[in-house]
Order: sequence, then structure tokens, then C-alpha cells
Amino acid sequence: MIDHIEFLRYFGYKLLTMYKFLLGLHSGIRYIVIILFSLALIMALIGLFGRKSSNEFHRKINLYSLISAHVQLLTGLILYFYSPNVMFSNMGAAMKDPIIRYWTVEHSAMMIFAVILITVGHSRSKKAIDSVNKHRAIALYYGLALLVILLAIYQSGRPIFGSSM
Repeated sequence: MIDHIEFLRYFGYKLLTMYKFLLGLHSGIRYIVIILFSLALIMALIGLFGRKSSNEFHRKINLYSLISAHVQLLTGLILYFYSPNVMFSNMGAAMKDPIIRYWTVEHSAMMIFAVILITVGHSRSKKAIDSVNKHRAIALYYGLALLVILLAIYQSGRPIFGSSM
């Protein structure tokens, strides 16, 4: 029969291992998201100001950017419930501590807002009839989303490019 202390040690070790795995995955996907969004934004700006037509490659980059952002959001939401930096039990105390407040409220709110911008931008781009409006929707919404994402990463005190582990 397993002792309660041994069970808690084992379970705690598994949670810590899962947390480290999710944090590494979340940090790794960040690079994919930033690269895809930078590429989509550059292509949209070139298409918008150069009056270039929108093609299948643009559509796919925009779609892969959307998918990567949603995968990152889902990974982040799972990580949210394993993180030692998130406090649900005492929100009053969490609001007084800037680090706990950031990870409990601010980071997730900013990232959800960014994903909403991304989703709206992709939807408006798909519905637009002409290439200029397709590029404009992506440039505006993906650009704002990328700005929110970079701001949220910067506020965390972690490097935009570098390890967070």
C-alpha cells in the first residue's frame, strides 16, 4: 500500500513535470506564432501598399497564423491551471502582488484579446471581396494582435526571444 506522503510526492513531481513540459511547449510555440504573424503582417503591408493581389500563399500564411495562435491559446489555458504563479483561492491577495496579478489576470486577458483580434481579422479577410480589403484586414487586426502579444511578453519580464524556463 502506498503511503500518503509518497503519493503526494509522486503526484507533486508529476504536476511539476507537466508544468515544465507545458511551459516549454508554450515558450516554443511562441516563436512559431511570432514568425508567422510577422510574415503575415509584412506580406499584408506589401500587398496593401504595393496594390498586389491576394493569392493562395497569403491565405495559407494567414490561416497558419490563426491556427498557431489558437494552439498557443489552448496550451496557455491548460498551463494556466498548472502554474504556480496563478492564484484563484484569494483574488484579493493576488491583485496586491504584481507578479501574481500579471499571471492570474493580465497575461491571459491580453492574450485572449489578441486571439480575438486575430480571429476577427482572419474572418474579415476571408469575407473581403477585393485584395486591398483582404490585405487591410490582415494588416490592421494581425498588426494590433502582434503588438498586444509583444507587449504582454515584454510585461512578463521574460525575453521575447530567449528561454523562459
